[in-house]
Amino acid sequence: MIRVVESLKEVREFVAASLRRNQKIGFVPTMGAFHAGHLSLMRQARKDSAIVIVSIFVNPLQFAAGEDYDRYPRQLAKDVRMAESEGVDLIFAPSVAEMYPKGYATYIDQTDLPNKLCGQFRPDHFRGVMSVVGKLFNVITPDTAYLGQKDYQQFLIIRRMAVDLNLDVDVRMLPTAREEDGLAMSSRNIYLGPKQRKDATCLYRALQRAEELVGGGTNNAARVMSEMKRVIQRVKGARIEYIAVVNSETLEPAKEIKGKTLISLAVRIGKARLIDNILV
Repeated sequence: MIRVVESLKEVREFVAASLRRNQKIGFVPTMGAFHAGHLSLMRQARKDSAIVIVSIFVNPLQFAAGEDYDRYPRQLAKDVRMAESEGVDLIFAPSVAEMYPKGYATYIDQTDLPNKLCGQFRPDHFRGVMSVVGKLFNVITPDTAYLGQKDYQQFLIIRRMAVDLNLDVDVRMLPTAREEDGLAMSSRNIYLGPKQRKDATCLYRALQRAEELVGGGTNNAARVMSEMKRVIQRVKGARIEYIAVVNSETLEPAKEIKGKTLISLAVRIGKARLIDNILV
């Protein structure tokens, strides 16, 4: 039977009991509104670990003014049922006051990776992500944490944070979960109307075009980005935030595609900001 707790004290007690039994803990940090991508992370955690903990917390620190914090989908009862179907042991669903009590004044930041790609358009977003995930790692002390490739930049940043702060957690990335037509699964897809949902497949089509070019021997990053831009611009109303070809570790722009390279993009369609990427 899955347990749902709201207090840090209850999580600490649960974790302490697991550690006394020498049980490995797998952890999936989320903002809820689960889809098949979240469930795939839980499924892998279940395979690897004796105990699986999932957090559900819409973290205000990672939303800028004017972003969708108030609109972000919240569906705790449904999420609990979905997590239970994957054999999750504990859901931690705290309030904002529990995570950030009055007087809270400590944040985690990084000097380089958070300023690239999405960070150029969402200042302080990754500071908010690191701060909350750092707190969760500290309380849950997982052996392994599971993140999806769709949020590749977030994965790199959290992995770097774990290394730099000597946190004894293996941060693992699993493949992006996709709809049948290739659209990357995202809780924000709920913002898309029927036509916008169809239009949103342009992100995956652009990435497929990039993969096709690279597979055919093209290593000129500018040409790849130009072709991707052309695919997106065929969709009326799609607004490109960025298209980038970068080193997969440093996120520095690449002129030539050689070695492991990340091809990434962010596009706004209607009220939804969508991101996707591939590694080549």
